[in-house]
Amino acid sequence: MTDITFRRPILWNSSACTDVGKVREVNEDAILAKPEVGLWAVADGMGGHLVGDVASSRIITALDAVVPHEDLSDYVNAVEDAVLEANEKMLEYAQIMFESGTMGSTLVVLLIKERVGVCLWVGDSRLYRFRNQQLAQISRDHSQVEEMIELGLLSRESAEDYPHKNVITRAVGVENQLYVDINVFTTQIGDTFLLCSDGLYNSVSDEDLQQALSLRDTDIMVSQLVDKALANGAPDNVSVIVVQGGAGKILSTSLDEE
Repeated sequence: MTDITFRRPILWNSSACTDVGKVREVNEDAILAKPEVGLWAVADGMGGHLVGDVASSRIITALDAVVPHEDLSDYVNAVEDAVLEANEKMLEYAQIMFESGTMGSTLVVLLIKERVGVCLWVGDSRLYRFRNQQLAQISRDHSQVEEMIELGLLSRESAEDYPHKNVITRAVGVENQLYVDINVFTTQIGDTFLLCSDGLYNSVSDEDLQQALSLRDTDIMVSQLVDKALANGAPDNVSVIVVQGGAGKILSTSLDEE
C-alpha cells in the first residue's frame, strides 16, 4: 500500500527600509535582508558611543558573509560565531582607534529554514510575530527597564514614563564576554515577522504596528510603518524589515508499505 503525504512549503517574502529619522544627522542603523537564504537582521549603533554607524555596519557585513548551512543548528552556530567574532574585532578596533573608547550596537537576527524560525539578539532591537491578528514580541529587551519589570520592581504600564527606559544592559562591541540570546519557534503559512530598531517601536504604538501588519503587501507594510514613525517625529533612526510567509507549491511524498 502507498500512503501519500502532501506538504505545502512556505515561501518567505520580505521588504526592508532604514531611515535617518527627523532629528539625527547620521543613520547609525544597518539592515540585512536575504530571503533567498532565510536570513534577516537589524543592527542599531549606539548613539551615546563612538561611531555607532561603523559598529552596526561591521556587524551586518559579518552576517552578510555567513555561508548558509543545510542543517539549521549549524547555520545558527555560524551566525552566532560571526557575531562573537565581530564583537572581538570591534573591541580591538576601538582600543586602537579611540584609546579604549567604546563602539557598540544592538542586534536582532531572524533565521528561517522550512517551518522553524530562530531569533538571535543582543540589546533592544526587536523581533515581533503577527499571527491570527495577534502581535507577540519574540525577543526580550536587554534593558534596565525590562529587568526591573522581570523583578517586579516596575509595572509594564508605568515603564513608558521611566526616566532610564533607553538604558540597555547588553550590546555587541562593549564587553569581552558576549552572550547572544536565542529563541527557537515554529512558523506557519500566513505568519508575518517584524524586525525593527527602537526608533520604530518608540515612535509607533502597538495598535499602529498591528494595523500595518494586517496589510497584504510587505512593501506597503514597511512604507506605512516608516511613514507613521516619521509623522510622529522619529527622534531616532528607524529601521524596519517585514517578512511574510505565503503558501508554496504542494509537494507530495510517497511512503510504500508492504
